Amino acid sequence: MKRRILLYWALPLFFLASCDSWLDVVPENDIATIDTDFETYAGADDWLKSCYLFLQDPMNPYNNVAFWATDEMVADNYFRNSTNHPDGIDILKGVQSVLAPLDDKWYDKKFSGSTSYRFDYYTAIVMCNHFITRVDNVYNLSDNDKELWKAEVKALKAYYYFELVRRYGPVIIVPENLDPNADVESLKYPRSHVDTCFNYIVRLCDEAAKVLPPGSMKASDRRAYFNKEAAMALKVRTLLYAASPLFNGNTDYANFVNKNGELLFSATVEKAKWERAANAAKELLALVDEVGGVSLVEGSVANTSLQSKMLDIENSVHTYNFMNDEVLWMVKYPIMGSSLLGYALPAYDDASSHSLQGACFAPTLKMVEMFYTENGLPIDQDLRWVGAGNPYALDKESDPKYTDVVSFDEPVLNLHRRREPRFYANIVADRCYWRLGSADENLHLVKAYQGEDFGLQAKRLNALEPQNITGYWMKKWCDSRGNLAVHEGELQSFGATPYPVFRLAEVYLAAAEALNECDAPFAEVYKYLNVVRKRAGIPDVEVAWRNARNPGLVQDRSGLREIIRREWNIEFAFEGYRFWNVRRWKIANVELNEQAFGWNVLGNNANTFYNNGRPMVVYSGNKFVAPRDYFWPIRSEEVQRAGCVQNLGW
Repeated sequence: MKRRILLYWALPLFFLASCDSWLDVVPENDIATIDTDFETYAGADDWLKSCYLFLQDPMNPYNNVAFWATDEMVADNYFRNSTNHPDGIDILKGVQSVLAPLDDKWYDKKFSGSTSYRFDYYTAIVMCNHFITRVDNVYNLSDNDKELWKAEVKALKAYYYFELVRRYGPVIIVPENLDPNADVESLKYPRSHVDTCFNYIVRLCDEAAKVLPPGSMKASDRRAYFNKEAAMALKVRTLLYAASPLFNGNTDYANFVNKNGELLFSATVEKAKWERAANAAKELLALVDEVGGVSLVEGSVANTSLQSKMLDIENSVHTYNFMNDEVLWMVKYPIMGSSLLGYALPAYDDASSHSLQGACFAPTLKMVEMFYTENGLPIDQDLRWVGAGNPYALDKESDPKYTDVVSFDEPVLNLHRRREPRFYANIVADRCYWRLGSADENLHLVKAYQGEDFGLQAKRLNALEPQNITGYWMKKWCDSRGNLAVHEGELQSFGATPYPVFRLAEVYLAAAEALNECDAPFAEVYKYLNVVRKRAGIPDVEVAWRNARNPGLVQDRSGLREIIRREWNIEFAFEGYRFWNVRRWKIANVELNEQAFGWNVLGNNANTFYNNGRPMVVYSGNKFVAPRDYFWPIRSEEVQRAGCVQNLGW
């Protein structure tokens, strides 16, 4: 049976050159049909696992374009020119293709080695449909389990559709009882209006959520499958996208029609879409309060209050053995070793070999400056911040609050001083400490000048070896318990680390964003925003902004919109959210065309490294063309065979 399932994965969905292709999937000496897989518990269970298997490879951060194709990080030429660099590197350069689309989830013709695995989501949807329409036939499966399994797959199908819509916009909704013997022309369905697509996803989420138990009540062997909170979180995310400018009143697509001449977008902004998103978020938060078992990660204990907050933030994304109170749903993915974030750091003073990320994919200065000051304000709004006069000047730190976080022994860039806990939990900066291992001797002072322990060892930039080109390293996804020399291997010893698909913090920010857009009272918007800020260890938003350069922004809808968007960028930095958010906000053509800045990593002293207080351009090859790049191209072969309308610009 497993061999037959793999063959079904290789099916080119329903846009077939001939319906006879369906007859070729079963060898002549095997008369079994799909229906026989649903005669027994074991057969149905294998099919269910096969439906979920489509998630695993794309969930691997190395294969997730959202990690690589934004302005949060920048690659060096060694990584950029390597033959096996991630698709996201090329997407950011604007070299997407209609002949062989990168990260193609509509109709993936690429195969993994010599296997017949397919990872396009339409094939996954057809698999889900087979399961949903046949699982009732399993004779040795209880009625309760049939309903549970069906709900788990309905939510999964909704997730696949969501991923298609946010890549391609309006998509084709596949009939659940697709007849493989129908004539080819009748199988060439048109794309549906984008609102129809979103509503269909929401309906599947609602149907699944009615049946699914809360995550805390799911059996341990079913943690990888959808639970009630996860299905509701998918609904929240779906409605938030539906309300966002890319999909709600997108005038670029005002006249975009399918092959039947039917409009696929509405050009008028509908505030009611924001209200639906807000209500869905509040409904989920009410459920979380009622059921329990889900909360933001708080209460970690470290040497100081600042370090404790940093540990809370660090632990918010750790999912060892599927355990994290903040994560609503997580998916295990194949481990790809140290290739995840780009090669090792240079040799430290103990001459050991390191497997921490950072040599050739580094945070940009834009993200360094994105984080708030210790007062919870942007660096250009905080009049009381030590760097208000000149963020690029050097000065000594003396506040005991920053013990073992910032060096007290030598001058530190103001930009690295008195920042919020999330800055120190996510960014590794020069003359700051990086705790790697529980013992005190594993507290490493990062010295980033050329020739220093963490700095560039070569005296010139060289595309033949991995090099950090900004002078910063990413700390998120690391674990302060894992020491420097054997970090990656030690983390694997802590247990499996599935990818966190939904964090509770997302729901709070979705509620705040949606309520602001539908003109809810400011106090209600602040309430949800402040839950995230409290865990981050910064003042409430309305309190912080009383001392801002422009205090009125927090009581202006457009000003508060920018504040909320910044909160998204900070809370979910380096988690793949910004890639999608700048698209749904329809600002990617501005944000992703900017040059990437950093410091002069060839400098071997403070003046030369910091270029006398002037940031340097380290990369300027990003290219985002609007409106073309807001959506993926549909493979040209698919457009020709199915008569499917291509997205604008392709």
